[in-house]
Amino acid sequence: MEFLDPKLNLYAEQFSSDETEVLKQLNRETNAKVLSPRMLSGHLQGRILSMLSKMIRPKYILEIGTYTGYSAICLSEGLQENGKIISMDINEELESFILGYWSKAGINNKAELKIGNALNLIPQIDHPLDLVFIDADKENYSNYFDLVIDKLNSGGIIIADNVLWSGKVLDTEKHTDKETTSIHSFNQKIKNDPRVENILLPVRDGLNVIRKR
Repeated sequence: MEFLDPKLNLYAEQFSSDETEVLKQLNRETNAKVLSPRMLSGHLQGRILSMLSKMIRPKYILEIGTYTGYSAICLSEGLQENGKIISMDINEELESFILGYWSKAGINNKAELKIGNALNLIPQIDHPLDLVFIDADKENYSNYFDLVIDKLNSGGIIIADNVLWSGKVLDTEKHTDKETTSIHSFNQKIKNDPRVENILLPVRDGLNVIRKR
C-alpha cells in the first residue's frame, strides 16, 4: 500500500500543512483501538482531500465509506456556508465513535451519517452533488460511479481511493481476486467514459480524481 520510501513520505508530511489536533487524536485513537487502521486516510491524504474540497467549494458532498470519520472531517473543511456532507457506511458499530469526533471537530451541524447499504441509500439523494469520495467495498466502485454520475454537477469531482490496490492491478492475470479485478475494471471504465476526464494519482494506495465534463 505504501509505494513511497517511508522517509520521503515523512518528509512530505513534514512539509505539508499539519493535521488539526482533533484529526491527530482521531488518527492515534483509530490506530490504537480500531481494526484495520490502514483504512484511515491519514495525514497526507487527508490534506489532499481537504485541499481539493477547498478548491471546489462544494455545497453538497457525498462520502461512500466513513470508517472512523477522518476523511469526512477533512472534506468538510471546504464546504460552502450552509453546505452539507452525507457519509454512508454499512458498519453501525463505529457510529458513536464517528459522531463523537465529528462533534469535537465542530461539524455535527453539517455532517450526516447514514448507516446502511450505499447501493440502496444513494438513489434516495434528491439534490445535485459537487464532490463525491468513494472509499468502500471495491467490487462496487463501478456501481457507485453509475449511481452518482447523473447526480453530479458539471465540473463536479469524484475521488476514488485504493485504485492501485497495493500494486495488484499491474498483474490481473496473477491476482484474480474479485477486489483486484473490480478495481482494474473501474479504472478502465473511467478512462473510457467520455463524460469525464481524470488523473490517477499514485498517492498512498492510489487516488483516481475524476471530473465530470
